[in-house]
Amino acid sequence: MNRIITLDEFIIKRQKDFPFASGELTGLLRDIGVAAKIINREVNRAGLVNILGIEGHENESGDTVQKMDIFSNDKMIECLSNSGECCGIASEENEDIIPIENVSGKKAKYVVAMDPLDGSSNIDVNVSVGTIFGIYRRLSDTEVPVNKEDFLQKGSELVAAGYVLYGTSTILVYTTGKGVNGFTLDPSIGEFCLSHRDIQIPKKGNYYSVNQGYYSKFDLEMRRYIDHCADSNYRLRYIGSMVSDIHRILFQGGIFLYPNTRKYPQGKLRLLYECNPMSFIVEQAGGTAINCQMERIMDTEAKEIHQRSSIAIGSPEMLDEMKQFVAKYQAVV
Repeated sequence: MNRIITLDEFIIKRQKDFPFASGELTGLLRDIGVAAKIINREVNRAGLVNILGIEGHENESGDTVQKMDIFSNDKMIECLSNSGECCGIASEENEDIIPIENVSGKKAKYVVAMDPLDGSSNIDVNVSVGTIFGIYRRLSDTEVPVNKEDFLQKGSELVAAGYVLYGTSTILVYTTGKGVNGFTLDPSIGEFCLSHRDIQIPKKGNYYSVNQGYYSKFDLEMRRYIDHCADSNYRLRYIGSMVSDIHRILFQGGIFLYPNTRKYPQGKLRLLYECNPMSFIVEQAGGTAINCQMERIMDTEAKEIHQRSSIAIGSPEMLDEMKQFVAKYQAVV
């Protein structure tokens, strides 16, 4: 029988893989693990504690805020603020960045960009949701408060990224640029335990994930590629939670599409705390992540905290196939 390896143990053992191996990033990842356990507990008993439903306003990204969004955001901020390893947070739920004061004389070197509860509208109907996070090394001097420029970095500058999927089981998947590993929460001991070592995305899959209700609003080349997926008997799967949809593709292969539309000409998903972290994970697992202008997501210049982007992400052979359709039909136009 294989020995159980907890998330904390795994992080500490892999500390030498970090570009700046001095313990801060190790502590920061452990803080996120603690926050995930608390959010998981509340997600699983949401209907019992009057935490279901709409909170009553839109966030800075224009999405309707759910009660669980607020709870998850508060808990992530609380856990990231306690240990002193994080100097600032950018969240989907907050208009501006959140500077964090130094704790016990520590001079924190990392900032976190996060979507505290992706797909939160699914909670009311008991469908999977998730948390997405990306960690950057701050650019500004540790003697001054963190600023927006510390967050406005390319995805290629990420030092770590991950997601937590709250589903039939709760799994935390993360990378520090040395492969991708997954940890499943064992409720009997309250620990995330290594369950998926060195995850590799299949080069091709049978799934495509897109909100087909927006089909008529997509550009011609994207509509033709979606037609090709249907004609090839690829299986359409769309949950409405980026974490859930990409998690399936990470293990079973396929392609996730969120193209630009007439309403969102730049795309709808947020670059800093959705597209960049998920792209880092998928690339580290052997996949591809581009926008609908055929540019690598992680090379995109970040100009705003809540900047939007289109995205196509998943198995490399399917992304190559999509590129061919785009090139063909753009030439027609």
